[in-house]
Amino acid sequence: MPDDDAAARAAAEEESAFSHPHVAPDATAAYGDHPDQVIDFYAPRTEEPLAPLVVVLHGGAWRAPYDRGHITPFADYLARRGFAVANVEYRRGAALPAQGGTAPVAGRWPDTFDDVAAALDALPALVREAVPRADLRRTVLTGHSAGGHLALWAAARHVLPADAVWRTSGPAPLRGVVALAPIADFAMAEKLDVCGNAALQLLGGDEKFADRQPYADPALLLPTGIATTLVQGRTDVVVPQAVAESYADAAAKAGEVVGLTLLEEVGHFPLIDPVADACAVVAEEIAQLAW
Repeated sequence: MPDDDAAARAAAEEESAFSHPHVAPDATAAYGDHPDQVIDFYAPRTEEPLAPLVVVLHGGAWRAPYDRGHITPFADYLARRGFAVANVEYRRGAALPAQGGTAPVAGRWPDTFDDVAAALDALPALVREAVPRADLRRTVLTGHSAGGHLALWAAARHVLPADAVWRTSGPAPLRGVVALAPIADFAMAEKLDVCGNAALQLLGGDEKFADRQPYADPALLLPTGIATTLVQGRTDVVVPQAVAESYADAAAKAGEVVGLTLLEEVGHFPLIDPVADACAVVAEEIAQLAW
């Protein structure tokens, strides 16, 4: 458990990140029939004829109360720095708490994964219509927290088990992935009780966890062959540094080098807070892959 000072700082960081007004997109397109199967698009606020595309997957422990709205200031921030942005929504857990719990259940199996796969597959056609200036050849995938997990997973679909319905025949055409405080290693996340056993809930509970983990846990889907950087606050008490380090270690054992940028005196939410210095670091990590 964090001490009182750490808890107070974490609360202040969260309050700051959630204090910004939501920013309306320039366009929205559906990739399915469900209300959550939509992508918001933000055009680059600069004059270059073509701009790299950043695909954003929001966090919130895959739980229903946390939709893409809270990350729209971050999407707008990236657009103001010259990126085209696609902010992806997806189906999350039911609004009711898990049995015996107080928080809403985390995620839906297989719906959450169905949606991320479908959104990424539909994205090229949708972005050409919504943001013609987006350069699909310079696409970077990013995500925060649970969205960081989904970003790593989406970039690893070509190494999913052979019977996985989401498996692709080859790697996604990405310049890279920048995962922000991601729930990147489910075994470590469960050991540390990250977000109230959210990963366990996402996979359907104790009875399903082991069977489904090979299809969902990024730490088991390596190497990907796609440039990957993790950005992590050292004082993060939501998704602790040990989770990112465990993923990086798993990548190294699989023969892949994964970047791990550790930020001093930074917790979970400054990574997506436009007024935080950490957010500028995130934008630079994305730019290094995109340009």
